[in-house]
Amino acid sequence: MAVPKRKTSPSKRNMRRSHHALTPASFQECPNCGELKLPHNLCQACGHYNGREIVSTEA
Repeated sequence: MAVPKRKTSPSKRNMRRSHHALTPASFQECPNCGELKLPHNLCQACGHYNGREIVSTEA
C-alpha cells in the first residue's frame, strides 16, 4: 500500500487546494425586460430567449 512518508504541511496542502475556489455566478441583463438572468438560459421573468418568446408568462 502507498503510504505518505511525511506529513503534508499546511502550506503544501493549501497550495494543492488553490484551484478549488468557487467562482461567483455570472448574470446578464435580459434585453427584453432588463431582469438579471443566467447566460444561455431562458429569462424566468418574461420567457424570452435569443430575441424570441419561448414561454408565455401571462398572469
